[in-house]
Amino acid sequence: MSTPSHRVRTRFAPSPTGFIHLGNIRSALYPWAFARHHGGDFILRIEDTDTERSSDEAVQVILQAMDWLGLDYDEGPYYQMQRMPRYRDVLAQLRQAGLVYPCYMSTADLDALRERQLAAKQKPRYDGTWRPEPGKILPPIPEGVQPVWRFKTPTTGVVAWHDFVKGRVEIRNDELDDLVVARPDGTPTYNFCVVVDDIDMAITDVIRGDDHVNNTPRQLHIFQALGAKPPRYAHLPTVLNDQGEKLSKRNGAKSVLQYRDEGYLPEAVVNYLARLGWSHGDAEIFSRAQFLEWFDLDHLGSSPAQFDEAKLRWINAHYIKHTPPETLAALVRPLLDKDGVATDTPDLSAVCGLLRDRAQTIHELAQQTLLFYRPAAPDAAALAPHLGEQGKAAAMDLRAHLAALPEWSREAISGAFKAVLKQHGLKMPQLAMPVRLMVTGREQTPAVDAVLALLSRETVLRRMDACLR
Repeated sequence: MSTPSHRVRTRFAPSPTGFIHLGNIRSALYPWAFARHHGGDFILRIEDTDTERSSDEAVQVILQAMDWLGLDYDEGPYYQMQRMPRYRDVLAQLRQAGLVYPCYMSTADLDALRERQLAAKQKPRYDGTWRPEPGKILPPIPEGVQPVWRFKTPTTGVVAWHDFVKGRVEIRNDELDDLVVARPDGTPTYNFCVVVDDIDMAITDVIRGDDHVNNTPRQLHIFQALGAKPPRYAHLPTVLNDQGEKLSKRNGAKSVLQYRDEGYLPEAVVNYLARLGWSHGDAEIFSRAQFLEWFDLDHLGSSPAQFDEAKLRWINAHYIKHTPPETLAALVRPLLDKDGVATDTPDLSAVCGLLRDRAQTIHELAQQTLLFYRPAAPDAAALAPHLGEQGKAAAMDLRAHLAALPEWSREAISGAFKAVLKQHGLKMPQLAMPVRLMVTGREQTPAVDAVLALLSRETVLRRMDACLR
C-alpha cells in the first residue's frame, strides 16, 4: 500500500454497553497503530446513543483499558450524545433536500409485513409504503403518530468500495431498503451519526470489525447524499474463541482489565493482539516500536483469528523474562502488600530477577517470591527419604561449611556444596534436594546456591537446624 498523500486520521468508536474484551480492543489497536505509523491522528469517539444500555462505568472501563495498553489518542473522547444539535442540523439539511421522508408505519405493521415476506420466502425489508414518488398517492397520515424519518436509498445501480481486507465489495441498491435515520422523538440513529462524525472529524481510514460490513453501504449512501468523500475501509475478520465461536462476553470472553488484574503485561497483550489478524513475516515477538514501524493494512489477514490464551501466556512469560527486575518488583510488591507480606529482606528486585524465568504472569511471580518471605514448611514425608544416614551426615557437614564461610555469596556457597559432595561421594541432586526442602519447603526452585545466597546466612542455618535436630 502506498503512503497516503493526506494526513491520516483514524478513530476508535466503541459503544459503552458492557465490558470491553480483547476482540473489541483489537479494533482500537490497529487504527491506533496505523495513525502512529503514518504520523497521523487517532481519535476516540464514544458512541453512546443507546441510552438504555450505555453507562458511565462502561466508559471508564474503555478509558482504563486503553490507558493500560498505552493506546493514547490525539483527540477526544467525543460523546455522540453531546453532539445531538449537530446531527439535527444535518438531518434538517437532508429534509430540505428531499433526501429523507417521514414514515408512519407502526411497529405492528412492520412486524406483519415481515411475517408476510418470510411466509413468501422473501427477504424481510421495509417496502417503501411511505416513500414519496412522482404520481404516488401516500396513505392517510394516522392521527397522533410521530413518524420515523427514512433515508431515500437509491433503487438502481450498485454501491461498492475497496476493502483492504475483503477486496472489492459490491452490493446492488435494490437489495437495500430505506434506512431509518431518526426515531419518532427526533433522535438520530447509529448509521447517520457515524457518517456525520466521520465527516466532521475528517476521518480518512476506518479500521473496524467485520460485523460492520453491512453498515458500510448504508453509510456510503449518506456520505454521497451529504456530498462528502468517504474514508477508506478495512473490516477485520472475527476473533473466535477456542470452540470456534465469535469471541464475546456471552462466549466466555474476559474484560481487558481482567488480564491486567491477572498479571499480564500490557506489552505482551499488545504483541499478542497485533498478531491476531496481522503479520510481519514470521515474527512472533516484537517491540511496540517495531510494530508501529511495520504495521500496514496490506498484511491484515482475511480469515477469522482464533484466540489462544495459552499462547498469550507464553508471550507474557517472554516479556516477564526480559523485564528489568526493578520493574517486576514494582508490580509484585502491591500484591504482596495486599496479603500482608513484608518484603524488607531479601531485596525484592533481586528475588524477581532470580525467579522471572519461571513465571507466566505477575501473579505467579508474586506467589513464587513467598519462599523468600514466609517461613519454610518442609513436608516431613518428602524430606525423610533424603535424610538417611549418609544424607543427614552430608547435610550436617554442609551446614558446618556454610556457617564457616568468610563471605555469604553464591560463589562461596557453591564452593561449600562442591566440597561436601566430593567428601561424601555424592551427586548434586542428592544434596541439593534435601537442602532445598529444608530451606524453602519446596522441591522445585532455581539453583539452590542462588536461592541460599539471597536468603541470609542466619535464615538458612536456622531452617536447616530445625530439620536436622
